[in-house]
Amino acid sequence: MSDTRPGDGTLSPELRAVLRRWADEGGALATRAGVVLLAADGLRDAEISRRLGVSRQTVGSWRQRWTSAGIDGLEHRPRTGRPATVDEAEVVTRTLLAPGGSGASRAVARELGLSHATVAGIRRRWRLVPDEPVSPSVPTRPPLPGADVWVMGLYVDGLRGVLLAGTRLVPSPPATSGTVIGADVLAGLDRSLDAALASTRRDGAGPAEGPGAGAGTDHVASRGQGRTTAVAPGSAGAAGGWAGGAAPGEPHRDPAHAVGTTGAFGADPGQVPSDSSGPGSGGRRVAGTRPAPPDVDSRARSADVGASDRALAGYLAQASRRHPDLALHAVTLWDDASDGAPAPATDTPQPPGTTGAVTCHHIPARSTWRTFLRAMIALDSTSHPESSRRVYLDLAAELERYAAGRPDDPQHTVRWLRENVAGHLGAESAKAGSARGHTWSGVNQIDLGSFNECVVIETVRLSGTITRGEIAHRTGLTQQSVSRIARSLLDRGILIEDAQLRATSGKPRTPVRLRGAAAHALGIHIDPELLTAVVIDLDGAIVCTRTRSVSADTDPAEFVERVAALGRETLAEAGGAVRPDGFLGIGVAVPGPVDIASGTVLGPPLMSAWGDLPLLYLLKDHFPCPVIMEKDSTAAAAGERWIGRDRRARDFAYLYLGTGVGTGLYLNGDIYRGVSANAGEFGQLCAIALGRVDKDGRPEILPECNPPVSVPDLAARGGLRPVATTGGSTAAYLAVGRAAAAGDRAAAAAVREVAQAVGRGALGLIDLLDIDLIVLGGPFFTDDVADFYLAEIARTVNEFPTARRLRRVEVEPSVLSAGAAAVGAASTIFHATFTPRLRGRETRARHLPTG
Repeated sequence: MSDTRPGDGTLSPELRAVLRRWADEGGALATRAGVVLLAADGLRDAEISRRLGVSRQTVGSWRQRWTSAGIDGLEHRPRTGRPATVDEAEVVTRTLLAPGGSGASRAVARELGLSHATVAGIRRRWRLVPDEPVSPSVPTRPPLPGADVWVMGLYVDGLRGVLLAGTRLVPSPPATSGTVIGADVLAGLDRSLDAALASTRRDGAGPAEGPGAGAGTDHVASRGQGRTTAVAPGSAGAAGGWAGGAAPGEPHRDPAHAVGTTGAFGADPGQVPSDSSGPGSGGRRVAGTRPAPPDVDSRARSADVGASDRALAGYLAQASRRHPDLALHAVTLWDDASDGAPAPATDTPQPPGTTGAVTCHHIPARSTWRTFLRAMIALDSTSHPESSRRVYLDLAAELERYAAGRPDDPQHTVRWLRENVAGHLGAESAKAGSARGHTWSGVNQIDLGSFNECVVIETVRLSGTITRGEIAHRTGLTQQSVSRIARSLLDRGILIEDAQLRATSGKPRTPVRLRGAAAHALGIHIDPELLTAVVIDLDGAIVCTRTRSVSADTDPAEFVERVAALGRETLAEAGGAVRPDGFLGIGVAVPGPVDIASGTVLGPPLMSAWGDLPLLYLLKDHFPCPVIMEKDSTAAAAGERWIGRDRRARDFAYLYLGTGVGTGLYLNGDIYRGVSANAGEFGQLCAIALGRVDKDGRPEILPECNPPVSVPDLAARGGLRPVATTGGSTAAYLAVGRAAAAGDRAAAAAVREVAQAVGRGALGLIDLLDIDLIVLGGPFFTDDVADFYLAEIARTVNEFPTARRLRRVEVEPSVLSAGAAAVGAASTIFHATFTPRLRGRETRARHLPTG
């Protein structure tokens, strides 16, 4: 094009063709092109303003640009300090995952070098309203339907990458405070993704990278493109049309409109999507266009595409069967399967076993696939506490597995699907006959909004009975504050007054104490062989308890039904002792490891049938009250602290002897759970202390850390004649314990050997934490064997520590019964409700989904 400047006010055919193409494509350039075209047709500024819906000042500005600079004057001119284009997904991610109050529009704008109005506009477009629960509108092409969005899976092979999203129309309840995923998880996921893409590129496939290419280019949908196409998951048609080709019946756009992507998910040499065009471009010119695919044998290429189509179709069918309660949407991240040719996605019959169609979408036009993936993870994790670090660490592990595989392996794909989230949606789908009609619904009558109120309650609880003056002395509160708080707690029935105490002078003093009947909680302990449920009151008194034998190989669905039935039976037995308006909730203690945030028990070693079971949310289908889950040893420590009162008013470690040995830690005035709420895994500590590691340095699984199995085996090897029992390993352990108490040498030696191994692990705790109290408890810390454990562990932790001259470590039996974990599970409800915590301090709320 020889002349890009206006002459006598008319337009050359070449210029008119360029401007009309801009106008057809939409966007900011369409308005500018429209101004020039209408002006060339002789319209006045006022009429142009009316037709285009812009101000007269805007019309005048672009006419002036055209007159002075021609078509170059209509192009985007980056302002100093501002990016030429804006990646909306990056703005969304920064907004959602920003710490503290730094997610405000102005703060994000300053960080990214954008205007406040730009960031505010993006938040409105994604429907991220400040100070309101996240209920996004994801502007994929076409937009994702529904106000609740989940990341459900990721598919990657040598040709394409597809993100599987799930939606439902009803938004989730507001998430608990604090995000459950951070920059470290995103960075780890980014590294795994880079490794997976590098593996894909080993044979020349995969998303293009390098200057001007971007890490996997996204195809821009032109006007009218990206129509929703319902595709039967599992059909061949489900895999068709994954590139940015036109929808059925629409013309295919020139592949030169593909844009490069930037590595906002991590360092990436690609280009940011650009709107820039120039004279003679023949339309919008975009940076980072994908080079044409290499000339390869067409038959081999066709076979590869067909295999990819079938693999993706099978993946979608599997996803549809696993997640029948959500609408599923396949969002194309990148696609090399179509070579730029249109691949229609048409309605096809649904395969057997599927329950609904999967709709196909493209990423938003103003985002790269990397930043879009990052934004979707941020949306999911901030809307759903159960979409925790563990979920995305699992995804990173799957990507690493893919990176380590062989590209020529036909099974070399990423087919990640998260666990079923049906339990999270149970509030809408519960059956009429479930326990939702039950009256145990959890209440907020306690409503302890004051830190000082919790301080007073904690002081009263530790003391048993105490006067107001003594409360003021111990807490440092003024007498007036204590009197006001005590009066409020008395009026609400949390405290009651005891008989007056006569004083030598002045008014008689009236002590106060907790009223046990003011609140109750149900605790359930899940063990591979035994279920225990207990109801306790606010004072720690056991109202009733029930047990039920189970088998570790029980089907998970049946197991959950048994747990729920036991809970209902225990509450029914408690009867009138528990007022519905004083029932605070249910605590569940389970063997570790556990993912507290997602409510998932992660493959407990002695319960092989479980796998990754979303136990918490399955139980929430049966109980409308708050339900929280805790590792059994941590729950036992919480119960010890609550029931033990002032005897446990300092730091301690609780050694829990169950089906395995675990540790619960009470440090610095609160239960210590660690980053993942799995602090206290004890077995490997014992193995390291005893030097029991394999050739690679991995600590062995010590048989001594499973007392019900190891003690009978050691006793039998020592010459004790096995006692015929029908109660499994528990009965055998109890029989050996009775023999040891009766003086049998083989039995006593077996118990002592296990106690020595546990003591060596306890020694590591003492040296590491510098504590002076160890508490022993759990179902296998019975009266028959208690003295063996207490003596052996006390000797070890006092004779061998480095700082033994500076402290004396006390080793004491638990104040709880054999049902320590169940009582502790119920106590976690009280602990979470009444333990004083300052605002801003990381609390249990970060890990606990609300009931």
